[in-house]
Amino acid sequence: MSQITHREPQKEFVTATAITTLIALAGLYLPVLGFLVSVFVPLPLLFYRAKLGRSQGALLLIAVTLIVASMMGQRSITATAFFFELGLVGLILSEVFAMNLSVEKTVAVTTAVVIATGGLLLVLYGLLSTNSLWGLMSDYLQRNLELALAIYKEMEVSEEKIAILAESMEGILYIMLRIMPAIVIVSTLFVVWSNLLLARPLLRGRDLFCPDFGTLNEWKAPEPLVWLVIVSGVLVLMPNQGLKLLGINGLIIMMMIYFFQGIAIVSFYFDKKQFPRLLRGVLYGLIALQQLVLLLVIAAGFLDMWVDFRRMKNKGVENQDESHT
Repeated sequence: MSQITHREPQKEFVTATAITTLIALAGLYLPVLGFLVSVFVPLPLLFYRAKLGRSQGALLLIAVTLIVASMMGQRSITATAFFFELGLVGLILSEVFAMNLSVEKTVAVTTAVVIATGGLLLVLYGLLSTNSLWGLMSDYLQRNLELALAIYKEMEVSEEKIAILAESMEGILYIMLRIMPAIVIVSTLFVVWSNLLLARPLLRGRDLFCPDFGTLNEWKAPEPLVWLVIVSGVLVLMPNQGLKLLGINGLIIMMMIYFFQGIAIVSFYFDKKQFPRLLRGVLYGLIALQQLVLLLVIAAGFLDMWVDFRRMKNKGVENQDESHT
């Protein structure tokens, strides 16, 4: 990986620490928008790991984690662990970039390493705690649901809707605990994919190495994945509760993968029709906020294997014909 020589590496490190800490604290403290800001936590770690080197990148993660832990008070354990895992995405993604793998392998390897590390930390914490892992996850989700309810009250949502949500808390908690594997994998995939997209222009603009993944708005999920969708769908229909939950988790994960393909289709036509950036931002926001539109994007990604919305198969045939002439 190409590196840049700096006259003031200590100043660079202090700047990196300040930027990363500000993003982390904004993600942890801002109501509603905090989750969206948290998605960007890995980006400065990825950038400064590429700019300053592996050891400085690791030291940066440790330094900012300690700063966040010292400022979080009673929330320090869960908040610090949450930030550490987000920061780890940046470091691991930068390491995998250096391996110059395909985009699919880059996302898969980074996601697997981050989830494995998080799982190990959770097991170690469970061994040191008097509470069970199931109890720890249940308490964490309960607190977050209560926080979400409090935010809705501050947003002056109608009392009727708040009452319905409060009555549904137990059912929501029951469901979320059982689809937690899918939630963790989907969230990690989304963070990894988002930072991969954001890192490309940032690294190239500073003459730092970034793999050439090609035109990502032409990306397609590997065709064999459709069998995982079919198998997951069959498992959902099974009477066995364990198999049914396995199928539900599988479908949720596959929906995220085909969402990536659907967004690639949307981006492809945005470029083809030369949509202005402001209009693109509005439409992307619509996709994020409207569940029906989101499902349509996922469906487009899944059906693309047969419909070929971007006419990629015809393009492949044309390229083969040109190579033979």
